[in-house]
Amino acid sequence: MLKCSVVIPTYNRAELLRHTLYALTLQTLPREEFEVIVVDDGSDDGTAGVARSFDDRLNLSYTFREREGYRAAKTRNVGIFQAKADICVLFDCGVLAGSDCLRAHLSSHDDAAAPVAVTGYVFCYNFGGEDADLMSRTIDFANPDATIAMLRANRQWLDMREDFYTKYGDDYGYLPAPWMNYWTCNVSARTDQLRAVGGFDEDFVAWGGEDIDLGYRLHRDGAHFVLNRDAVAIHSPHPKSESENNAEADANYRRMADRYRTPITRLLLSIPDVNFFNLNDIITLRGMPACAEYLAANAR
Repeated sequence: MLKCSVVIPTYNRAELLRHTLYALTLQTLPREEFEVIVVDDGSDDGTAGVARSFDDRLNLSYTFREREGYRAAKTRNVGIFQAKADICVLFDCGVLAGSDCLRAHLSSHDDAAAPVAVTGYVFCYNFGGEDADLMSRTIDFANPDATIAMLRANRQWLDMREDFYTKYGDDYGYLPAPWMNYWTCNVSARTDQLRAVGGFDEDFVAWGGEDIDLGYRLHRDGAHFVLNRDAVAIHSPHPKSESENNAEADANYRRMADRYRTPITRLLLSIPDVNFFNLNDIITLRGMPACAEYLAANAR
């Protein structure tokens, strides 16, 4: 029985995709219980060949889309609407899942009485690509579990959100804006709920924000947000520009603020002058109304 669909968008990252798919061959969840959906956003670097090389090891489908510019949201939606399982696990290309990662995602959903939005833990995950060369030399791409065990024991290259989790706890769905932490490098949600809220907003055509926008709509639709540390993975380092990413994300935060028009979503306009991880404290200190309450009050 198919239990989860793993959706992986990619563009010209053939070797990163190879690492991601290889890690999925090591899952303790039996092969027949998950499918892998690779959606290629117009690669010309041999990505198709890499994906097809796993046909005999994974229940894998590969879809190629003609390049239209940055279309991560649309690319992910293609996978979500192809998914056959009740649960979608959303990975970034270059994420190396620990062998129990998919099983752990499923356990969070199985144990929940209502829909949950699950965040997995991600080692070697940072904004600016710090220590990328050293990380690449340290990661054993053939044995992600061994690397995860070493990083966990040494408390090395922890998920950049670790301070957030330490402060608020792993069951952080009680926060006024838990969706601020829903970054789709390693998350899961019910497939029917993802579709019901419209999937990713395909008008996001630059880096950043499309995942927390999805998280916002899942939250409004009643999903409870949790961290499952056993749904653990490694973020394989690759070149990135924090300044360029922040500039693109800023435009997308403005899009969210303009779209939803609540005091909480307008706080996105204060990033990066206000630390992203402090926004829930600001909401609480200012006594801001929940988005649903604000919109209901102003609809009268």
